[in-house]
Amino acid sequence: MKIFDPHCHMISRVTDDYEKMALAGVRAVVEPAFWLGERRKRAGTFYDYFDHITTFERQRAANYLIDHYSAVAVNPRESNDVPLRDEVLREMPRWLDRASVVAVGEIGFDDITEAEAESIRRQLEISRDARLPVIVHTPHVEKLKGTLKTIEIIHKVGFPPERVIIDHNTEETIQAARDSGCWCGHTIYPVTKLSPERAVNILEKHGLDRMLLNSSCDWGPSDPLMVPRAVLEMRRRGFTDEEITKVVWENPIAFFRQSGRLGPALR
Repeated sequence: MKIFDPHCHMISRVTDDYEKMALAGVRAVVEPAFWLGERRKRAGTFYDYFDHITTFERQRAANYLIDHYSAVAVNPRESNDVPLRDEVLREMPRWLDRASVVAVGEIGFDDITEAEAESIRRQLEISRDARLPVIVHTPHVEKLKGTLKTIEIIHKVGFPPERVIIDHNTEETIQAARDSGCWCGHTIYPVTKLSPERAVNILEKHGLDRMLLNSSCDWGPSDPLMVPRAVLEMRRRGFTDEEITKVVWENPIAFFRQSGRLGPALR
């Protein structure tokens, strides 16, 4: 079965992970921009990072026949350093023209500050100008509050919800995300987010339309094979191959097709 993992931070993974993913059926990934584990101190570190995920990682993945795409943004954790954020946002559109960039993201809330809210608003406008969809990060704490405030900003800015993924949903946020008209991502991450069982529970309750599964694998206690593990759980529950394919292949393609940049095998 072909799998498209729409949220992987492959810069933090070893090359062996690409081989394991390919063997498990992963054929495409999207790598959203995220924080480095410590505070960035100068704009150039953003620019080098944007270059890395749009070039070097794309080739690493291609060596294992995985199509690698990326999203570029100032991450929520980095939005509270306002002078640095503003400097990067002025230059960021240069990377949005690259053929492998299929979204702006991940944007959203971390500490739910006004600086983060302003970063969301500005990057939604940048996304609109670039005609790219958006990947939204929901916060680790006060998740529902952050999700509701993000949805409010999306609607106030007038950004089309069908061009937004609200990611890292849990049982607490999924109904609000569904009602917003946005696409809904679910991160299967062993410690801080969902288990395969909990993710499949959500699919059973809320259906498959506009629903995506991802591993969000990074340098934390994560697993790049979490989407294949969720596929196994879906099979255990009696989902058909057609239903599973819809969630792990067709839905990500349908969303990122809005960028106009997916390769021929994914169009």
